[in-house]
Amino acid sequence: MLTSAGTAGWAQSRHDAQGRTQTAGWQHAIAHAAAITPDARVLVLEIGSGHLLASAHLAEAGRTLATPGSTLKPLILYFALEARRWDAERRVACSRQLHMGSHQLNCSHPPAAPMNAQQALTWSCNSYFAELAGILESEDLHKALSARGLLGATGLTPQESVAAFRQPRSREEVQLAALGVEGIRVTLPELAEAYRSLAIELAAHPDTKAARTVRAGLADSASFGMAGAAALGGVPIAGKTGTASAEGGGASHGWFVGLAPAESPQVVVAVYLPAGRGSDAAQVAASLLALSPLRKP
Repeated sequence: MLTSAGTAGWAQSRHDAQGRTQTAGWQHAIAHAAAITPDARVLVLEIGSGHLLASAHLAEAGRTLATPGSTLKPLILYFALEARRWDAERRVACSRQLHMGSHQLNCSHPPAAPMNAQQALTWSCNSYFAELAGILESEDLHKALSARGLLGATGLTPQESVAAFRQPRSREEVQLAALGVEGIRVTLPELAEAYRSLAIELAAHPDTKAARTVRAGLADSASFGMAGAAALGGVPIAGKTGTASAEGGGASHGWFVGLAPAESPQVVVAVYLPAGRGSDAAQVAASLLALSPLRKP
C-alpha cells in the first residue's frame, strides 16, 4: 500500500518519465528534419517552463547574429495595438512594390484589396508594416522588442551572442528596423524566447483586440498565408516566416518561428537557415512537426 509520500514519489517519477519521453520524441523529430536539411538550426522550447526540449546546431544558433526580416512583424503589431497607437481595422493599400533606402522590399503576396492588421500579418505585407512603423518613435521600437526579451541573452546556450540593435535616427530607419532588414541582428534562441514571451502574453490577455488580431494573423499565416508550408506537418501551428540578407547584401537567409498547437500553444518551434528563404524554413518546421509528439495518430 502506497503512503502519501510514496504516492507523491510515484507521481513525480511518472511525470519525469513522461518528460523524458517527450524530450526524446522531439529530439527524434529534429534529427529527422536535420537529416533532410543538414544546415538547419532548430530548437523547440516549452512555453510554460522555458525548458529547451530539443535542438540541432544549438551552439551555432546561439552565436549567429542575423537580420530577422519579417519575424518582427507580430511583435511590432502587438505593441502598436496594445498601446493603442494603431487601429487593427485600419486598412493600407499595397502595390506590392516598396523601395526604402538601398532595399527593394517588394511584397510577394497575391494582389489584394487594402488590408487590415490581421490580413497584413497573414500575408506579411511590407507596405502595411512600413506605414505602421512610420507612426512609431525610435524609443517605441526599442520598447516593443525589449518587452518581449528580444534584445538580451537567453541563457539557452553558453557563449551566446546578444542582439545588435542600432537606435534608429530617422523615420526611415525605424521602418527598416521594424521590417527586420537594417539596424538589428538577432539569434535564433532570442527569437524563440521572444515568441515564447508573446505566447504567454496572448494567453494572459486572450480577449483583447491586440491578442485576437495577432493570434488570428499568425494562425492564418501558417495555415494558408506566407508561412503556409508549416501546415504540411499535420499539426496546426501559428507562426511567421522571415527572409532577409546581411545589411551589406548577398544571399538570403530564412527564418520560421511558430507556436504549436495553434489552438493552445505548448511549444515554440524555431528554425534558422543560413542560406534560403522563410518558406524553406517553414518546410523544415513541417518535417519536424510530422514526427513530433504533437502529431496525432
